[in-house]
Amino acid sequence: MNNSSEVENARNLSAALPAKHLITLTVNGAEKQVHVAPWTTLLDLLRETLDLTGTKKGCDHGQCGACTVLVDGVRVNSCLTLAIMKDGAAVTTIEGLAAGDALHPLQQAFVEYDALQCGYCTPGQICSAVGLIAEGRAQTSADIRELMSGNLCRCGAYPNIVAAIEQAMQTSARQGQP
Repeated sequence: MNNSSEVENARNLSAALPAKHLITLTVNGAEKQVHVAPWTTLLDLLRETLDLTGTKKGCDHGQCGACTVLVDGVRVNSCLTLAIMKDGAAVTTIEGLAAGDALHPLQQAFVEYDALQCGYCTPGQICSAVGLIAEGRAQTSADIRELMSGNLCRCGAYPNIVAAIEQAMQTSARQGQP
């Protein structure tokens, strides 16, 4: 095969690819308009296009929870979510939880309870826990363990993660917040 036929094949292939689409997301309170290919995951959009690298790519199959973010207040695995499907949605990542220099109560509880070791899963754990508390279904530590079971921690910090979430749940209950 010669070089000109390879160039021609590349042109034909790029002509066959679907066009990028303009979507609008509110990410951590700021409206963002971005052009995305139809196959771009929300995780890749956040990390590669918007440079929000707090959300981690762990398994890329929705099995570890490292990529968990909040979409319209609901926790989702961003590695399994096509960005184009969330046009118009509000997305909250770990970077959007703190209020200036004041940590979100869950971030503070993770620090106080030493609920991390290597820290790789921590952003997904915290975003998932924010969603868990908002859901209002967890009443016991057993409920927390069950409802957080989609977020893996290879370091084994589970007892401290559960304690941090319990603390944050108690704090939000005292303050009358979800």
